[in-house]
Amino acid sequence: MTYIEELQDAIRRLYHTDAVYVKTVPVKEVFQDQVVWDGEVEVFDLTNSPDASRVYAWAHDTDVADEPRRTVTVLHIPPVTSPETAVRASIVKDYREQQEKH
Repeated sequence: MTYIEELQDAIRRLYHTDAVYVKTVPVKEVFQDQVVWDGEVEVFDLTNSPDASRVYAWAHDTDVADEPRRTVTVLHIPPVTSPETAVRASIVKDYREQQEKH
């Protein structure tokens, strides 16, 4: 299974619709002169979703034994309207989840 197929499979399981690959967009997110995220976001069109017509997705390795690889998907629903805003939304979500744990 290719990387794109892996993401399409995750999207299918999460949103119960097929995803058509559109393009890959490099994204570099900097906060206070520090690179907080640097990678590629895959853009997919959703074929039959009542919530959004597009989704942004990527996967990365983790240090967590139970979840060695994490797939991230963010629906194209304002304020998320681009790969860049999808990455920002994911960073904010992860930050908030970490704050709740402490």
